[in-house]
Amino acid sequence: MKLIIAIIQPEELPSIKEALVQNKIYKFTVSNALGQGMEIPINEVYRGIAHDIKLLKKVRLEIAVTDEFVDVAVDAISEVARGAGDVGRGKIFILPIEECIRIRTGERGEAAIG
Repeated sequence: MKLIIAIIQPEELPSIKEALVQNKIYKFTVSNALGQGMEIPINEVYRGIAHDIKLLKKVRLEIAVTDEFVDVAVDAISEVARGAGDVGRGKIFILPIEECIRIRTGERGEAAIG
C-alpha cells in the first residue's frame, strides 16, 4: 500500500481528476496549499501598494492505493500535469503506508483502501 501525494497547479485539478476516474481511481483527498518552487515571485498591486507574492497557490492531492495502482495513478497525474511543459508543473511523492483502517467497519489493510 502506498500514499501518493501530488502537488499540482490548481487549473490542472479537473483534468487530473477525470484521468484518475478513467483509470478506476475514485477515492482521493484534495486540499489547497501554498508553496514556492522555481517560479519567479509575482508582483501584485493592491490598493496602490506593491506586494511580492512568494507563496503561490497549489493543490495537494492525496491518494491511498494498493501497489497495483501506484503506476496507474502516477501516470495519470503525470500525463496531465506534463502537458504544458513549462517550469513549475509540480511534484509527486510516494510513501509507504504501514496500516490503513476503515473506521466504519474496522477493516484493515488493502480491504480498507479499496
